[in-house]
Parts: sequence; C-alpha cells; structure tokens
Amino acid sequence: MQMLFRLWLRLVQFGFYLLYNPLAWTYDTVSALVSLGQWQSWGRAALNHLKAEPGARVLELAHGPGHLQAALQRAGYQVIGCDLSAAMGRIAQARLKQADLPQRLIRSKAQRLPFCDGAFAALVSTFPTNFILEADTLREAQRVLRRGGRLVIIPSASLTGRSPVVAFIEWLYRITGQREKGALDEIHALFARGGFELQIVEEKLGHSTVWVMIAIRMA
Repeated sequence: MQMLFRLWLRLVQFGFYLLYNPLAWTYDTVSALVSLGQWQSWGRAALNHLKAEPGARVLELAHGPGHLQAALQRAGYQVIGCDLSAAMGRIAQARLKQADLPQRLIRSKAQRLPFCDGAFAALVSTFPTNFILEADTLREAQRVLRRGGRLVIIPSASLTGRSPVVAFIEWLYRITGQREKGALDEIHALFARGGFELQIVEEKLGHSTVWVMIAIRMA
C-alpha cells in the first residue's frame, strides 16, 4: 500500500511538472476550473499584507503566468519576478507586454537569488510548491529582505458551500496532497530558524477561504 501511495505522489508531482512547464499554456484554464474562477482573486489577497510603501521594491517568487506581476505594478510597486520555468517566463512576459507594463523577469531558483542583501522591501509567493519551505529558500528570502520586511505566502485556499461541484473539487485537492498541513509548531519553528516571525491568518473571500502566511524578517 505504501508503495502504491509513493507511486501516486510521484505521478502527481509529474503532473505538476507538466502543468508548470510543457503544459504551462493550460495553467490559467486549469486554475480557473479548480477555483471556480477565483484563482486570481485568491492570489491578490497577498497585496493586503505586504505593508510596503508605494514605489518599494518587491520580489515575486515563482511568478507563474504573470497576473500578480501586473497587479503589483498597478498597485505602485517596483516589481521583479523570478521563476524556474522558462515557459512561465514567456507567458508572463507576453502578458505584461500586452498590458504595456515593464517586464522585469528572471529565470532563477528561489534557493539562489541573484540579488544583494536587503534589496527588497517585501517578497511574495502565491500557491508555491514545496520549494518555499526549504531551508535554503528561507535563508535566501531572509537575506534579500530588508530588516522588518515581509515574505507573504498564499499557500492554499478552499471553496465553501455544499454543492456537488465544490465537494468534487475539494476531493481533487485532497487526493493530490494539497490539503495536507504540517503541525503548526513545526512550521513556526521552520520559519524561526530561517530568521522570521510567522503569522498565519485566514481571509474570507467570496465563497472561499484563503490562508495567508506572513513571515516578518527579524533583526
């Protein structure tokens, strides 16, 4: 049974790899379907928690198709996005160009950011994969943030309601491992070791609940 479970997890991981790389062109459609059209509004919930001054430099980790890049620029921030997927980089670049917005995008691992210490007032990442909880990622995030700066993460959101469609979508999230949550004390300890003080809040947004992780860089 455990072997079957491990094989299933590998298959799910491969599916996500396809979605972020050769099938990146389907990402917007898939995310809209599994959120009943709320995916982008879920991501924009991060804007309420950045607490950075207008004009401040903000880095988005794993920028994906570029929707939040555009929202951050329209909110008045100087934004840079990084993503390991070349396909996502092309999609985001085209989206920003079409909107007549600057395309400040780089291809980079979050675990090795090509920026100097304290370069950003805030960092943001919406619906990232497990890389966001790696020790190297948190060390790099702490390094490039200014003292007191925030790393805001939207790890997940869930639909509310009792319709069969909502029940089916929530079932899909569960069987693909996206409803698994580590113990809160372990998560807080992980961020503390990375130099952050962590807060976790829930936001009610339409017919859904969005979880927000706010990691504040300690001195």
